[in-house]
Amino acid sequence: MNAIEFPWLSAIILLPLVAALATPLIPDKEGKTLRWYGLGVAIADFALMIYAFWYSYDFQNPTLQLVEKYSWIPQLGLNWSVGVDGLSMPLVLLTGLINTLAIFAAWKVTNKPRLFYALMLVMYSAQLGVFVAQDLLLFFLMWEIELVPVYLLIAIWGGPKRRYAATKFIIYTAAASIFILVAGFAMAFSGDSVTFDIATLGMKQYPKALELLTYAGFLIAFGVKMPIFPLHTWLPDAHGEASAPGSMILAGVLLKMGGYALIRFNVEMLPNAHVYFAPVLAILGVVNIVYGACCAFAQTNLKRRLAYSSIAHMGFVLIGIASYTEIGISGAVLQMVSHGLIAASLFFLSGVTYERTHTLMMDKMGGIAKVMPRTFAVFTIGAMASLALPGMSGFVGELMVFLGITSSDVYSSSFKIVVILLSAVGVILTPIYLLSMLRQVFYGQQSEELHLDAVIPDIKPRELFITACLIVPIIGIGLYPKLATQTYDVKTVEVAAHARKVLPVFARQQPVSLYSRLFTAPTLASSEVDTLVNISE
Repeated sequence: MNAIEFPWLSAIILLPLVAALATPLIPDKEGKTLRWYGLGVAIADFALMIYAFWYSYDFQNPTLQLVEKYSWIPQLGLNWSVGVDGLSMPLVLLTGLINTLAIFAAWKVTNKPRLFYALMLVMYSAQLGVFVAQDLLLFFLMWEIELVPVYLLIAIWGGPKRRYAATKFIIYTAAASIFILVAGFAMAFSGDSVTFDIATLGMKQYPKALELLTYAGFLIAFGVKMPIFPLHTWLPDAHGEASAPGSMILAGVLLKMGGYALIRFNVEMLPNAHVYFAPVLAILGVVNIVYGACCAFAQTNLKRRLAYSSIAHMGFVLIGIASYTEIGISGAVLQMVSHGLIAASLFFLSGVTYERTHTLMMDKMGGIAKVMPRTFAVFTIGAMASLALPGMSGFVGELMVFLGITSSDVYSSSFKIVVILLSAVGVILTPIYLLSMLRQVFYGQQSEELHLDAVIPDIKPRELFITACLIVPIIGIGLYPKLATQTYDVKTVEVAAHARKVLPVFARQQPVSLYSRLFTAPTLASSEVDTLVNISE
């Protein structure tokens, strides 16, 4: 059997799941063997996906690759159908890296270690399944499986208000999942044939009302996960109470599931409805940026400030998706990858700081830079990446989104000016609240409760290694963005062309639309339409 015939994706998904089921058989009382076991499985799975993509994935091919399809439960029409393309492959690698580092970050877990590492591995498997599933029912199944470990990780290993945060998380996300199921069944049973294959669903023709309602349902479901205002309120509570490894995965992977699904389902499968909703996405993106930045100012809890910062940064993903340009959608994907790395590093470092100070309140951490200089240095690098300092990945992602919306010929000039100016306000606010956070935590007035005369250890080699594994790609992508963009550029070109195909039809059918003053669907020349069709094919 050659490399292409081997079921790589099934092996990558099932390895952590099977390993999790084997944890009860591991002889261990104190958790030392279990942590090595969990880390070994995570590293093996990450190495497996790197090998599979290196030898069997073609960066210049926009279609699905490493495709596997097996009939699983034929009575329900459920198939084990998986595959990767430019949208999913970089996020699969991001998932592997973040989960591996999160397990390494959980080195000191002594409370129920057997259950902890089993849940981490199950969550790892489900997240991978979400990004590679090509069957709607399989996607929904993986989406739901992922919720349970996150809930338990917050409820058992979280902070003082962990049960409240975990309950709020599960209520929001479980309720939102209903919209995926209802919208998915509506699409599957529409027309003459019943299918849950995502590619086939994307080729169906739907009644206008059904497509709009389906798009709205997916937007609500994925909007909770991203999260999009006003569906975001679970995130600050979850981050505020979750342990550092949990926060790394929440910010690094879970939020990206929403952004990925928004492109995969809403843009690719429902392009006609996207014409109506694209301006809404752009407006919601601006609201996320400004609202998240303003709320971050008001937070005295370190992790809650970073949580609102994540909400603001995901607003750029929405604007990129709404841009209808290749560079804008490419910027949205890069922003997801970049934010996953940056947010994971910041939340990990907040956990490092908490272990030393035993508090997350910034007004009680003042002056720790003199006893933790290395921690201050790497925390500063992470903050600089988050505020989009040139030379960091955050700068490239946000710049591409700005260029995408600026160069878009779909929106009127007045609409683009408003979006750009308001987004720029968020960009200006970001360095203010991040730099004030650094000043208050590391150089603020020393709290009487924090005894700096006692021995407070600086960041240790294991923790420094975890941080370096995140900072190196942040800087690498910032200096040479092609490291990331070459993995998905061909696919984002196809997505943009596919979305733009419906614009001439929309302009002819509805010259005066709901967004007539904000949203100008251009009547493209027939030659350009033919070009777009050829590119997408």
